[in-house]
Amino acid sequence: MSIPTHTLPSGDELPALGFGTYDLDDEQTTESVRTALEAGYAHIDTAEGYHNEAVIGDVLAESDRDDVFLTSKVLPKHLDYESVIASCEASLDRLGTDYLDLYLVHWPNPAISLRETLQAMARLHDRGLVRNVGVSNFSAYQLSCAHHVSEVPIAVNQIEFHPWFQRPDLVDYCHETDTVVEAAAPLARTDVLDDPVVQELAEEYDRSPAQIILRWAIDRDIVPLPRSSAPEHVRANADLDVSLDEEDRRRLDGCDRDQPVYDFPAREWTGDVYGIEQ
Repeated sequence: MSIPTHTLPSGDELPALGFGTYDLDDEQTTESVRTALEAGYAHIDTAEGYHNEAVIGDVLAESDRDDVFLTSKVLPKHLDYESVIASCEASLDRLGTDYLDLYLVHWPNPAISLRETLQAMARLHDRGLVRNVGVSNFSAYQLSCAHHVSEVPIAVNQIEFHPWFQRPDLVDYCHETDTVVEAAAPLARTDVLDDPVVQELAEEYDRSPAQIILRWAIDRDIVPLPRSSAPEHVRANADLDVSLDEEDRRRLDGCDRDQPVYDFPAREWTGDVYGIEQ
């Protein structure tokens, strides 16, 4: 079964499965990204806050850049106009490319004007440095504000999403506004792999728990971004030639606990991430 794509407002095709690179050291990043590309992933997700863009750039230099949909993100402490521009240019330099397929606001920052941030994103788009603009970890209200003030379409909202944290109101709003939902931590950082329903379906379909969850997410028009430092898991997560019955998809729908693994209501307003002084 082939992996579908989502057509963005620009006309670009976003592969419905991506490879995440959060919390990987340099050696793990090199091996896992290279394995991902060899396994058929055509969508790589990184961020300036992951501190691995230069390593990813070295791996991408071995491939045809146009064959990879590449995403990066700007830290919330860098959301003023000049810093957005500077952060993007620095990311491009580290990645060894002259454009990003998608550039995301990594987290909203209440201390900086959203309009100012998105004006900078529009400028990057106009210069051809960024082909698509999006956000990450935005609530429905924050996303509605972004749609209202942005000069270019908000193509994506990357959020925490997995069977234990399905966020129906937010996901529905994204779909209603033609905003593609990308799932960060689609396996709940492995916590959800031991869910009894997931385990039963994995046995029934003779697939790994991760493969069941990723196929379910794609079937729900969600773009999962699994990451792993184990080459065998990287390859297995790209092998999603399985068709889940409607009843089994509903069983996974019923696993929701409203239980996040990282996107909690409270924030640690650290200077390293947000730059907000008390």
